[in-house]
Amino acid sequence: MSYPALTVCVYCGSRHGAKAAYAAAARILGAAIGRRGWQLVYGGGKVGLMGEVADATLAAGGRVVGVIPESLKKLEVGHTGLHELHVVPTMHVRKQMMAESADLFMALPGGIGTLEELYEVWTWRQLGYHDKPFGLLNVEGYYDALLQFMQTSVVEGFLSAGQLAHLQVSGDPERLLDVLAAEARGASAPDDFSKI
Repeated sequence: MSYPALTVCVYCGSRHGAKAAYAAAARILGAAIGRRGWQLVYGGGKVGLMGEVADATLAAGGRVVGVIPESLKKLEVGHTGLHELHVVPTMHVRKQMMAESADLFMALPGGIGTLEELYEVWTWRQLGYHDKPFGLLNVEGYYDALLQFMQTSVVEGFLSAGQLAHLQVSGDPERLLDVLAAEARGASAPDDFSKI
């Protein structure tokens, strides 16, 4: 069955992190996006995991769009090999442009910027600004402590179990991409897909 192309918004670190597995997962994800003929939209940098996922998508034949604030263009080394690189005035414009063009969102390992971006699209969904799926790629347990904290938020009454259930989690880039793509097309996650 043939489906229209999807745009995948990826949030991830501008560093590689301490484990080679993080970059490997970014490359697997990028290659999967490219092989499917989908489009990647991301923060526009050439460094760290951002550069890895962009380069892998390009190498596999996918289309890549970057969105980077002028103030970060030098710091994150704006990627000049993309199909489109939008240089925008602020982080707010960057995030809005990325979110509006995406069909689904995925966060890879990263720091506070990655978390802030994930939590923003999660909050927007909770408030009804969009109904797009989002997921967390939990490479080698990188996000285990965060996921435990989110369970604590439910137990302590600050987050509903229903809101937590919107977050799809997997350590397998292709599996998570499949689940989010199915949800973006209106299907439910497979019965054997484990959620937090």
